[in-house]
Amino acid sequence: MTSHPVILAFRSSVRCWRHRALLRVALEASDVRCRRRYSTHIRGGVSGMEEILSRVVAPLPSYETRDKSPPPPETNSLEFMYFYKSLDKEDKLSFLTKLSQDFGVDHKSVSELALKLLDTQIRDLATILLAEDRLRYTLTPRYKQLFSHICRVEGGVKFLVDLRADVLEIISSKASDSPHIRDLNGTLKSLLSEWFSVGLLRLERITWQSPCEILQKISQYEAVHPVRNWTDLKRRVGPYRRCYAFTHAAMPGEPLVVLHVALTEDISDNIQGIVREFATLDSDEDVNKITSAIFYSISSTQAGLQGVELGNVLIKRVVRELQSEFPHMAQFSSLSPIPGFSTWLQGLLSQCRKEGRAFDLLSEEEWKEIQHATDSTPGTPTVDSLRKLLSSNEWMRSERLCRVLEPVLMRLCAWYLYGEKRRGYALNPVANFHLQNGATMWRLNWRADTSPRGVANSCGIMVNYRYFLNETSKNSALYLQNKVITASDQVLGFVSQFQKASKL
Repeated sequence: MTSHPVILAFRSSVRCWRHRALLRVALEASDVRCRRRYSTHIRGGVSGMEEILSRVVAPLPSYETRDKSPPPPETNSLEFMYFYKSLDKEDKLSFLTKLSQDFGVDHKSVSELALKLLDTQIRDLATILLAEDRLRYTLTPRYKQLFSHICRVEGGVKFLVDLRADVLEIISSKASDSPHIRDLNGTLKSLLSEWFSVGLLRLERITWQSPCEILQKISQYEAVHPVRNWTDLKRRVGPYRRCYAFTHAAMPGEPLVVLHVALTEDISDNIQGIVREFATLDSDEDVNKITSAIFYSISSTQAGLQGVELGNVLIKRVVRELQSEFPHMAQFSSLSPIPGFSTWLQGLLSQCRKEGRAFDLLSEEEWKEIQHATDSTPGTPTVDSLRKLLSSNEWMRSERLCRVLEPVLMRLCAWYLYGEKRRGYALNPVANFHLQNGATMWRLNWRADTSPRGVANSCGIMVNYRYFLNETSKNSALYLQNKVITASDQVLGFVSQFQKASKL
C-alpha cells in the first residue's frame, strides 16, 4: 500500500506539472499576441515606433521625486525587447536613431541649469553642489533609465549586449554618422562596464568534464586557431593545456572571453606544436616539464562588450591561478598572430611601385635575389612578382624562397609592429592589447604558423609578448602615458635593420 506522504508528493508534482503547462501556454499565447501587435507597429512604420517608444520609455522623474518614483512595470522592458527583436536590420537603424534623438538628454533643461549653475558661483558651497547635482541628473538620457530596468529582467543583460553590438556595427559600417547614436553607444558602454566589473565576473576552468553546451560554445567562439573537431577540442582542454573563461551570473552558460594556455618547458616559437600535435592527448602531466605558460589564443565572444576591460583582467587572473597550481612556473608569454601585416605590406609595396621607389624599401642586392628566386624581369615588375608571390601560400613550400624572404619579411614585420602607429600607439590591435597589459615585445618567430590562414595574414610570422611580472606595471604606464614600447634586443635589431635598409 502506498504511503500517505508519497501520495501527497505525487499530487503536488501533478499540480506543479499542470501549473507549468498552464504557464507555458499563457506565455506562448502572450508571445503570439505580442508578435501580432509588433507586426502591426512595423507595418505602421515610424508612427508605430514612436507609439511604442512613447509608451515604454518613461519620462525622467523630476529631481525632487527621483528617489520616490515607482519603477515602470516590467512589461515595458519586455515589450521593448520583443519589439526590437522583431525588427529587420534597416528598421533597427531607424528605431535606434529615433530612440537616441527623441528620448535622450533634455538639452533645453540642461542649458537652463547650466546658466543657473553659473549664477550660483557667488553663493555658498552647499548651493553650488546642489546646482551641480541637479545638472548632473538632468544630463541623464531618458533611455538610460529604460536600459537600467531592462537589465533586471531575465535575458535583459544579454539583450543589451547584443543591442550594443548592433550600435557598434552601425557606427563601424557608417550606416549613420549621427552624434546621438555615438552618445547611445557611450551610455551602453558605461553601463556594461559597471555590470561587467571584475568583482562580478567568475573565472571558470573549462575541462572535458564541463557541460557539453559550454564546450560547444568554446569551439564555436575560437577565433584565432579554429577547432577542427571534438578530438582537437579534447586536446585543448586536456593534459598540458588549460582553458579559462570569464562568465557572468546574468548570462549563465555564456563564456564572455576565453583564454587558451599551453603548459611547456620553454617559450614556444610556433603554433604547430601546440594545436596540431596529438601525442599528449591521453598522457599524464609531468610537473617537472612545466615551467612556462603560453597564452596562444584569447577570444572575446560578445561583440557588444568591445572596449569593456575583460581580456587583460582574464590574463592577470589566470597568471595567479597558474602560479598557485605551479609555484615553480617562471615564464609567461603569448604566442600571438599578427593580423593585418600582409595587408599593410601589400599596400606598402603597391605605394612603392606607383611612386617608383622600390629600391627605397629593399636593397638592390635583395631585389636581385628576389628576381632570381621568382624568375622575374629586372626593375618594377619585380615588385609585382613579389606582391603576387606573397598573395599566395605557394612560396612557403620553397626552401629557396623562404631563405631569400626571411630577412626581408622579418624586418618589415618588426617595423610594422614597432614603428607603425595610430595616435601614437601600436597600429596592430594584438600588439596594442598586450603592450597595454605591460608585456614586452619579445621575439619574432619565422614560419611559426604555416597554416593557409597564418601565411595569408602574416606571412607565417608570429610574435611572443613576454610578461615579466615584476615589470608589467612599469611597462604599461610607459606605454599608456608616454607611448613607449618595451621591446627586446631581437626586435630592436630588426627595427634597426629596417631603418638602415629602407629610405622611407
